[in-house]
Amino acid sequence: MRTEPGTVRQFALYGTQDAAPAWADLVHLERVPERSSLFGWEIDLHFHEGLIQVLYLTAGGEGGSALMDGKRWPLHPPCLVVVPARTVHGFSFHPGTDGPVITAAQKPLESLAALAAPELLEHIRRPLVLPVDPAGRHAQALQPLFEVIGQEAHVDGGVRAAGMPLLVALFVQIARLAQTSAALPEAVPSRKAVQIERFRALLDTNVRQHTPVHAYADALGISVGQLSRLCREVLGVSAQEVVNARVVHEAQRELVYSSLSVKQIAAELGFEDEAYFGRFFKKRTGQRPTDFRREARAQLAGA
Repeated sequence: MRTEPGTVRQFALYGTQDAAPAWADLVHLERVPERSSLFGWEIDLHFHEGLIQVLYLTAGGEGGSALMDGKRWPLHPPCLVVVPARTVHGFSFHPGTDGPVITAAQKPLESLAALAAPELLEHIRRPLVLPVDPAGRHAQALQPLFEVIGQEAHVDGGVRAAGMPLLVALFVQIARLAQTSAALPEAVPSRKAVQIERFRALLDTNVRQHTPVHAYADALGISVGQLSRLCREVLGVSAQEVVNARVVHEAQRELVYSSLSVKQIAAELGFEDEAYFGRFFKKRTGQRPTDFRREARAQLAGA
C-alpha cells in the first residue's frame, strides 16, 4: 500500500468516487475479494468520514497487514478488524483473503449502542484487530450474524431499521471476544496520533462556530504551520481541508434531516452569507445545497 503524505483519499467505498454519505443510515456488506482483488490485494491509505467498517477475515494466508492511523497490525485469518470512522487506513492482503466486510454509518450505530449498551462505545470508536478461534464459541456466534446482516443489507426497504440493531448485536460479540482473547499487538499511540484525535475532538465541539485554523492550533498548543504539517503527515490533507470536510459533513446531515432552510443552516454553521455558503458547499460536493437536499431525501424515501 502507498503510505506517502498527500496520497490519502476519502471514499464511501474504496475505489469509488463518492464522498462518504455519512448523513445516511447506510449498511452495506460485500466480500473482501470483490474490491481488493481489483487493486492487486493492496488497498492504499484512505478514510471514511462518517462510516465504520468491520472485516471478518475467514480465509487467507499469513503475511497480510493493516495500517490504521499510523499503527501496523499483522493479519492472521481468521480475525476481526474494526476500522472506525475517520481512521486513516490501508491493507496489504495475502492473495486469496476472503470474508465479509460491513460498512455502516457510525453515528446512528453509536446512538443505538449508547441506549442499549454504552460499554460498546469504546469498541466502536477504536481501531482493533482480534484473532478468532475457528473452533471456538465466538466463531459460531459471529458467522450467523454476518449472514443475517448480509441478507438485510440486500433487501429493499427496512434496512435502516433492521441493520443497526444487528450491528449492535455484532459489537456485543466483538466486546466479548475482546475480553476473552488477547488483541493482536498494538503500538502505543504516537504523539502525532494523539494530537490528531485532540484536533478531531475540537472539531466536533466547535464545528458550528466557524472556528479558524489558528484557534485550533492555539488550543492544541502548536503553531498553524505545525498543525498543517501534522495533518498532511497523518491525514494527507491540510488542516483547513480537515476543517472544511467536517463542516460539509455537518451541513449534509442538517440538509437531509432538519427542516431548517439553507439560509438557517448556513447561519448555524457560522456563515453570514447564504450565497457564500452555497459556493463553499458546491465546491466540495459538486452540488448546490438545495440539489443535494432534494436528491438525498429522494434516495431515503425510495430506500
